[in-house]
Amino acid sequence: MKTPTRKKQNESWDLRLYVAGQTPKSIAALANLKKICEEHLQEKYRIEIIDLVRNPQLARKDQILAIPTLVRSLPMPIKKIIGDLSNTERVLLGLDVQARR
Repeated sequence: MKTPTRKKQNESWDLRLYVAGQTPKSIAALANLKKICEEHLQEKYRIEIIDLVRNPQLARKDQILAIPTLVRSLPMPIKKIIGDLSNTERVLLGLDVQARR
């Protein structure tokens, strides 16, 4: 039986947040993401903001169907979370991040 792998302490996280301009949900998603990263990823992350109002063709890369959408490209496997990221527990679970206790 295979045991689940745990994320390494020094692992880097590549995150892309797809938004549509400066809407309230997009602004909330970015603020919530920054807070979650600062509290749980200890500066081992990179956030790329992709504004689909300016670059709609970029939605194809990660097959974005709704916004805001967060895509974790590293560590693998790719994970996606749709919404304003206000539910911290759901985001941590969706990203496979162990919450600090």
